Amino acid sequence: MNAYQILTPLFDPFFSANSFGFRPNRNAKQAVLQVRDIIQQKRKFAVDVDLSKFFDRVNHDLLMTQLRSKVQDKRLLALIGKYLRAGVMVNDQFEASFEGVPQGGPLSPLLSNIMLDSLDKELESRGHKFARYADDFIILVKSIRAGERVLKSVTHYLAIKLKLVVNEQKSQVVKVGQSKFLGFTFNRGKIQWHAKTLHIFKQKMRRLTNRNWGVSMGYQLFKVRQYMQGWINYFGIANAYQGCVDLDHWIRRRVRMCYWRQWRKPRTKVQNLLRRGVRIQSAVACGITSKGPWRSSKTPGIQQALSNDYLKKAGLCSLRDGWIAVHYPNQKV
Repeated sequence: MNAYQILTPLFDPFFSANSFGFRPNRNAKQAVLQVRDIIQQKRKFAVDVDLSKFFDRVNHDLLMTQLRSKVQDKRLLALIGKYLRAGVMVNDQFEASFEGVPQGGPLSPLLSNIMLDSLDKELESRGHKFARYADDFIILVKSIRAGERVLKSVTHYLAIKLKLVVNEQKSQVVKVGQSKFLGFTFNRGKIQWHAKTLHIFKQKMRRLTNRNWGVSMGYQLFKVRQYMQGWINYFGIANAYQGCVDLDHWIRRRVRMCYWRQWRKPRTKVQNLLRRGVRIQSAVACGITSKGPWRSSKTPGIQQALSNDYLKKAGLCSLRDGWIAVHYPNQKV
C-alpha cells in the first residue's frame, strides 16, 4: 500500500464539503455548480484569490505538523519528508528543496488539500460561502465592501498562519459576471464560458485545423474530434447552447478549408467536387477561383460537397450534440 492509499482515508473524510479538487467522488463540475447555487442566493460579488506559486511555497514544517496530527507511523512520515525534500536539477546542479511540493506526483494534490484544509475550516467558521478546487478558490459575498474585508483578512490569514503569498495584482473583488473560476464565469446565476476559455479553445482548434499541418484528413479529424469531445464533456455544463451551435459552424468551415487546401490542384478540386455531387459548372467555378482556402470554404459548391452530414460521416463530431448529451442524457441527437 502506497502513501496516498494510507493518507486518503485518514484525512479525506474530515476535509471540508467545500473542497472539490483531487478527492474521491468529487470534481470540478461540482465546484462550479456549487458556486452557481451560491450566486443564486443573491451573492453578487466574488472574491478572486490567486495564490502566488502555491505548489512551490508550501511550508514543509507546517505540512509535516498537519500530517503528524493523524499519522503515527514514523517511517511513513520520514518517507514523506524525503519526498518533499527531493529537490530539483538546476543547470545540471542538484538543489535541495526546503519548501514546496513536487508537482506531477500522485501524492502532491492530497498534500495540497491537507495544507489548505485549515483555510477551509477558517472560512467556514466565519460563515463565508465559497468553493475550492486545489489552490483555486472563490468566495461569494453580497457587497464590494464585504468582499474587500474578506480579501484583506484571508490574505493576512494565509501569510501568518500558512506562510503563503497572495498575488495582490491578480486577486480582486469583482462582480460575479467578471469572475473566473475553473474556466467559467457566471451571469445572472447562469454558468458561462469565460472569455479566456473560449480564446484558448479557438487557438487550439486553429492549430488542429492548420491547413499546412501536412497530415492526412483522417488523422486531423481524429485529433479534432478527440479535443472537442474532451472539451465539451467538461465545459458542456455551461448555459451555452447557441455558443456550441456557433462554434460548430466555425469548426466545420475550418475543416472544409483543410480539405480544400489538401486537394491543392484545380483539377483535383473539380474532380472531388464532381464526385460529391456538385454540378459541373459550379465545380469548375470553385476549382479555378482565385479565392483562398478560407474564403472558398464558404462557397455553396464546397458546402454541398462537404456537407454537415458528409463531415459527420468522416468523423467530425458536434459540440451542440455533446452539449445536449450533457444536459439531456436520455435524449437522442
